[in-house]
Amino acid sequence: MVSNTKEEATTTAPNKKWHNISKAALKQTMLSMAVSLGYFCIGMVRGYSAPAMPSMQDLNPGLLPNQNIVSWASSIPPFGAFLGSLVSAPLMHKIGRKYTVMITSPLWVISWVLVATAEFWQQIVAGRYLMGFCAGLALPAVSVYVSECSDPAIRGVIGSFPGLAMSFGILVTYTMGTFLDWKLLAWVCSVISSFLFFATCFMPKSPAWLKTKNRFDEAKQSCDWLHLSGFSLEQPTEVSKDKFISYKALFSRACLMPLGIGLGLLIIQQVSGIDAVVFFTVEIFRAAGSTLNSYYATIIVGAVQLLSNFSALFVVDKAGRKPLLVLSAIIMSGSMCSMGIAFHLKDNGITSFGYLPLISLIIFMIGFSIGFGTIPFLLMGELFPVKQRSVLSSLAGSLNLLIMFLVIVSYHPVADLITTAGTFWMYSIFCALGVFFVIFLVPETKGEDLDSIANKFIRRLSRRFSRKASMNLAHATPIAYLEGEEGGGGYTNKGMSGDDDGNKKDADVEGDGGGE
Repeated sequence: MVSNTKEEATTTAPNKKWHNISKAALKQTMLSMAVSLGYFCIGMVRGYSAPAMPSMQDLNPGLLPNQNIVSWASSIPPFGAFLGSLVSAPLMHKIGRKYTVMITSPLWVISWVLVATAEFWQQIVAGRYLMGFCAGLALPAVSVYVSECSDPAIRGVIGSFPGLAMSFGILVTYTMGTFLDWKLLAWVCSVISSFLFFATCFMPKSPAWLKTKNRFDEAKQSCDWLHLSGFSLEQPTEVSKDKFISYKALFSRACLMPLGIGLGLLIIQQVSGIDAVVFFTVEIFRAAGSTLNSYYATIIVGAVQLLSNFSALFVVDKAGRKPLLVLSAIIMSGSMCSMGIAFHLKDNGITSFGYLPLISLIIFMIGFSIGFGTIPFLLMGELFPVKQRSVLSSLAGSLNLLIMFLVIVSYHPVADLITTAGTFWMYSIFCALGVFFVIFLVPETKGEDLDSIANKFIRRLSRRFSRKASMNLAHATPIAYLEGEEGGGGYTNKGMSGDDDGNKKDADVEGDGGGE
């Protein structure tokens, strides 16, 4: 009888554990999918210009009177997103990640209505600018919100949902744009944007944000709903002040190091040429002289990006972030080089390259999607310290969007200056440089909780200070030794006590800077 009871206990415990894991995965997946509608809306903004601008020029030729205005109407959203990302930081701090995401929904609806009802080009540019502003609000808020509401064991998968949603938004817009004119496409996008508000309003607030506001009871309720594991709800002995920016902490190396890594990854993401491809896909295929219909080729490229992002979900927590980023940069570099070869052949009168442009862009999208398409946004929520996460994510996102704007608006001038082939070769070189950046500077965060990742930078700094102190001590040894001989053997205690005090002081300074 006793043995049966033991057997029941041993079988019940794993079942209960599996039940809790399943509930946690389900709840956290629900939140991520709901919030990721924000990235789906960003995908619609990014994908709209590729089919819509040619449609405007064909159906309403007077609406966009020259190529310069076409370029600005296409590229203005990232410029609006630059401002939106800066505004996102104080909003995330004051009203939280959830409400920052929610307010983008009605603003997006207004922006799409402006475009759909446009009778002159200024209204289109204004509507596109407002779309970009909303994208800037949503970009850091969604990535931080999802990272803070997911367990370390599944954060890689769940944190990749926003990037997957963005790719899906681009594909849906490409597909609809093939069959709908630019006005009807804008109306459909306005309706889809309204879904974000209702999907997010039923989700809990970020427990990490609630904790920074000293709202520990609400943080516990959010943790219980999400079934978060490894999240500390211990109340500090002293209630922290609700400061938006602590400059001492913000300019500490514990913040600047992860910020530098995040900025580097996001810059490489943009100078790879991804948004020049996304915004001008139809134009690129027409210019390359591809034998395939340019609209159908655009849909194929979008579908490949979506499938590649989906495939990356199953390997990001197994292979790790760093190997995927390296592989991604290598593939992108090779495919951009191949795309440059296709344009070089065309410029020299050789048109027998067949589907080389399509194959090159397909391979590029595969490489981008498995690494640089999603992992930089995932790392933004992992690397940045929780108390500075709003500010650092906003700064990183704003720079990312500014670089995106510069890449898009400079595509035609750079192509005129160094030829289209030279432009793609330039992107190839930037991707190759990204390989070395990842290998030497990016840490691996697979399976680690957010506190451990933050402490990793502090420990790295402590070891650096220890090595520096040891080197200084080694250089001072002959003098110290002579002083010890003359003074009765006082070398060891004098030297070691000074080193220990110095290390302890440096470590305390870094700890204070990183935790404020």
